Amino acid sequence: MSQIEINGNPVRYRVDGAADAPVLILSNSLGTTLEMWDTQMPALTPHFRVLRYDTRGHGGSRTTPGEYSAPLLGGDVLALADALDIGTFSYCGLSMGGAIGQWLGLNAGPRLSKLVLCNTAAKIGSVDGWNARIDMVRRDGMAEVASGAIARWFTPEFAAAEPQQVEVVRQQLLGCDPAGYAANCAVVRDADFRGQLGAITAPLLFIAGARDPVTSVADGAAVVAEVRGSRLVVLDAAHLSNIGARAAFDAALLEFLRS
Repeated sequence: MSQIEINGNPVRYRVDGAADAPVLILSNSLGTTLEMWDTQMPALTPHFRVLRYDTRGHGGSRTTPGEYSAPLLGGDVLALADALDIGTFSYCGLSMGGAIGQWLGLNAGPRLSKLVLCNTAAKIGSVDGWNARIDMVRRDGMAEVASGAIARWFTPEFAAAEPQQVEVVRQQLLGCDPAGYAANCAVVRDADFRGQLGAITAPLLFIAGARDPVTSVADGAAVVAEVRGSRLVVLDAAHLSNIGARAAFDAALLEFLRS
């Protein structure tokens, strides 16, 4: 694990895989850390130089003052790539990471080899809903959020079969700095890419969860309808499809990235 200063902010990151392999950047969901991608590493590292990082305000990346935005976090991705001498890269982001990916697709297209958006939407939730969550976290901390998130992130069957995996993710959420979490909620609250995504030119794969109560298959279909040549894969999973449907997720990701 390493740390580097990006835009004046210490960022925790990790690179795995051969130095001469094509680069794949993985971006975490709201409330998690780069470890949310641990289960993907055996499948990805034989083929890619995988760069994972803690989004600003998460894990080992410092919480900076104020509310955040997709342009701010997208700029962090580009600055991290620049600092590590990475020119072009493929990008895979889930949930909030997918919102960052949409911004990158619209604003940094020449840098992207391929773009994978997972369990996200052009517009996620409502302004009132996000403001209520921000207020709750600022007032009560992370425990209430963590309690509700697990039911949205995993199917009951997966939670019963893999309680240790679920607990790992729950601890990531409980360990999130409430101020950082609230600042990142503003990213998802304010990001609205509806009607703009037709400008994305990078090859795009959208991975949706058939049982995702946060971002629906219909949300994925709406994105794919806007982006020429993109395609949609639906997995039997809830919101964290990379964990809840790991084998199918890995297969879909590799098929797209290696084609």
